[in-house]
Amino acid sequence: MAASRIVLGIESSCDETGAGLVRDGVLLGHAVATSMDEHARFGGVVPEIAARAHIHALNPVIGRALDDAGLRLSDIGAVAVTTGPGLSGALQVGVAGAKTLAYSLGVPLYGVHHLAGHVAADTLEHGPLPDPCMVLIVSGGHTSLLLVRDLARDPIAHLGDTIDDAAGECFDKVARVFGLPYPGGPAIDRAARDGDPKAVRFPRPLTGPRDSAYDFSFSGLKTAAARWAESRRETGVPVADGAAALQEAVADVLTRKAVAACAEYGVGTLVVVGGVAANSRVRELARMRCRSAGITLRVPPLKLCTDNGAMIAAVGDLLVRAGAEPAPLDLSIDPSAPLEYAALHPVAREPMAAGRV
Repeated sequence: MAASRIVLGIESSCDETGAGLVRDGVLLGHAVATSMDEHARFGGVVPEIAARAHIHALNPVIGRALDDAGLRLSDIGAVAVTTGPGLSGALQVGVAGAKTLAYSLGVPLYGVHHLAGHVAADTLEHGPLPDPCMVLIVSGGHTSLLLVRDLARDPIAHLGDTIDDAAGECFDKVARVFGLPYPGGPAIDRAARDGDPKAVRFPRPLTGPRDSAYDFSFSGLKTAAARWAESRRETGVPVADGAAALQEAVADVLTRKAVAACAEYGVGTLVVVGGVAANSRVRELARMRCRSAGITLRVPPLKLCTDNGAMIAAVGDLLVRAGAEPAPLDLSIDPSAPLEYAALHPVAREPMAAGRV
């Protein structure tokens, strides 16, 4: 196992600029800046605005993370950076900054998959991931069900992914139809507190006996909610009821499939991560169903659910401790990178034991 190093993680895949510092699985400090308010009037993220915001925020965010940890630049022993997936211009800013730091400090550089970062975020709160564990990633652009073993060394088994809109994207688009502000997820969650989840019976996509067991689809649900709202324009849309019913449908599908996957694969731990893991009903229903099924549920604290640099540093820390080969300084971004391994560059792989999934 490689010697301990303080790892700086940099995240810039979308509209958050994040920096975090991790050593031996312990979060030392982190900071996040968001350009969300700049995108709100457009109802979604504008790539060019996001990239410019990262340019202005990157150095101050790294400085704040170092201050939070009580460290200096010279204390950094490795740099990890999100290289995909994400917005091309936004990723370029983070990677350019990471390369500059790694080269000037003379420390190794690691390219990290954004979704692997979300998985690793939970380790900063609850310790090492069990081998194996089931991971449900739910965010604005991703909804995936994964079977995870050793995150730093083993391939990640995709059991299912969204085939159209992700859960967070569904929330954002329906919130706009409901007249709620961007981002839609937190707005839907707030509005749902005063609503009746049984007031509207929205569909549960891909939950029929002939449907894919672990894939997700929220496009039809989005359309159903939009048509429901449009049909009530003249009399007034009961937004609280609509929000509560929509949230219930999303939480039902997500948790039903995740718990079923745990049962089928004999996995005793479910980890729910990503921005939508902050949704109150998703967390509550996951707790209820996991308790009934005898499954241990792990969900990171709210500050580690949304995009942040700490989660990227957590992956970098795992790679350092696993003795993974650093990335070359000509490391490039991959905006549509598939999630196969945590690192988005060639690293030493140990053969999997016979019979492992």
